[in-house]
Amino acid sequence: MYTRILIPPKNKSFFLFGPRGTGKTTWLKAQFPRALYFDLLDSEIYNDFLARPSRLAERIPMPWNDIVVLDEVQRVPALLHEAHRLIEERGLIFALTGSSARKLMRKDVNLLAGRALTLFMHPLTVSELGDDFTLSHALRYGHLPSTFHEHEPGRYVESYVATYLREEVQQEGLTRNLGAFSRFLETASFSQAQLLNISEVARECAINRKVVEHYFTILEDLLIAKRIPVFTKKAKRRIVAHPKFYFFDAGVFRALRPKGPLDTPEDIDGAALETFVMQEIAALNDYLRYGYQMYFWRTIAGQEVDIVLYGERGIVAIEVKRSARGATDDLKGLFAFLKEYPMARAYLIYGGNRARWDGNIQVLPVEYFLKHLDKILA
Repeated sequence: MYTRILIPPKNKSFFLFGPRGTGKTTWLKAQFPRALYFDLLDSEIYNDFLARPSRLAERIPMPWNDIVVLDEVQRVPALLHEAHRLIEERGLIFALTGSSARKLMRKDVNLLAGRALTLFMHPLTVSELGDDFTLSHALRYGHLPSTFHEHEPGRYVESYVATYLREEVQQEGLTRNLGAFSRFLETASFSQAQLLNISEVARECAINRKVVEHYFTILEDLLIAKRIPVFTKKAKRRIVAHPKFYFFDAGVFRALRPKGPLDTPEDIDGAALETFVMQEIAALNDYLRYGYQMYFWRTIAGQEVDIVLYGERGIVAIEVKRSARGATDDLKGLFAFLKEYPMARAYLIYGGNRARWDGNIQVLPVEYFLKHLDKILA
């Protein structure tokens, strides 16, 4: 088991969100070995609490001085009312995990009125893996923890995707047409690290646009995809309106992306690399509390920067290229961005092995960038 960067709060209840398979349960059991643990994926526990949520208090001994874990609490949102009451009346501390924010986003759900912090669990990071990190594994299979001990990691990721379709989508009744949703997922994978045009996706998979919009919302609710907005603060040039789209893990993207004779490795590897850089940044930003908001930047004229980070620590502009050259053409978007935001720190991340400066842009090999990301973002 790898040591995770995430540190739990002291003497404070918290929500822990993250996609299935990112290691939430393993981390909780390592952090709180004496915790009282209720797994709501267990059908007996689920049915017991669904029928009568007040049974939670009966199942917690008195006195109880350790943490209480409610795993996959979104399956019985009414338990949050009980948790809230027990925090107030008995001073209990809860860890509440979830792989879907859908049910917890409803207006009538009790989110403990600020009495619980919110944490996020991501796939493994480069620093957590240490010497076990290889870029080839990251781009091919992603960084879900199980890919590092499964005999066939590719099959594991394919099974992981199928498990989401079966357990999260089908069992919770998020859509009645699982075939259409599967077709949508394949089509959506072609939008990875690209501008997202929902109308085009709807035409490609022959599904009504409103249904496709609902499907994208499902992906975001299940925490397996996100839409990144365009950076528009004090923009002087005309900026595109569409967001960019990413599945949360490069391996999940690769498992969903259909491959054929017209697909070039550069197309798929380029999207996978940008995805991986994005997921590393998202993880460290959450774990180390850097406070950045993540954007991209693209003008109507086509000048683009893949990732823009904005927060109290400043503006960071990052362009990601799979090429080993780091050519001058690769810098055009960053130079254009710096003309508008000269205070930004700019990086070109590329597949070569030599670090250099080009004007006020730092050109870094991708592995160096990833291994020193915490210092770069600090």
